[in-house]
Amino acid sequence: PYECKECGKALSSLTNFRRHMMKHTGDGPYKCKECGKVFDCPNYFRYHESTHSGEKPYECMECGKLFSTPRSLQNHEKSHTRKKTHECKECGKAFSFPCSLQKHERSHTGEKPYKRKQCGKAFTYLSSIQKHERTHSGEKPYECKECGKAFISLSNVQRHMIKHTGDGPCKCKECGKAFDCPSSLRTHERTHTGEKPYRCNNCNKAFSRPSSLRNHGRTHT
Repeated sequence: PYECKECGKALSSLTNFRRHMMKHTGDGPYKCKECGKVFDCPNYFRYHESTHSGEKPYECMECGKLFSTPRSLQNHEKSHTRKKTHECKECGKAFSFPCSLQKHERSHTGEKPYKRKQCGKAFTYLSSIQKHERTHSGEKPYECKECGKAFISLSNVQRHMIKHTGDGPCKCKECGKAFDCPSSLRTHERTHTGEKPYRCNNCNKAFSRPSSLRNHGRTHT
């Protein structure tokens, strides 16, 4: 074991010992500008930053509750044990709450209730229009510490970081590709299964993603 000379705590490995020493020295490769806390892992650092920014980009499709990290969302999703009685008439997917069904139905109808007056662009979700605002302002407050690339949202930089670390909470069993949230993994898995649950009401053509269905829908207008 490795013993800390500062507080006497014993650590099982050199890696754990070095990580522990950061608490005493305040020295580490990733330092929070808000509170000065240091981290040795970029993923932990990103998650910590979200506690200051207050951004919660991960939404529970069952109840609409928002979370700052994909792991928090996953843990929350396990708490939904009530019967799913609200079923989508288009694809048969069921939800525990009527509000969750209403949000899901937008993937079929293409409804976009959130519209930006300045450019006229409409969005399906409130979080989407908030992210879009930054494309006009040019603001990219989230920077990758590995390569310096900047992003308009925390979720985008977290997703980008997987390219550097190869580590994500949701991993495809077929090819090993990692993702930051369950919904992204499910969408990816359709490339292996060939599943296309989103169908056009006009021509019956099917798609694996709701965004593909929406883009296709414009060919009929």
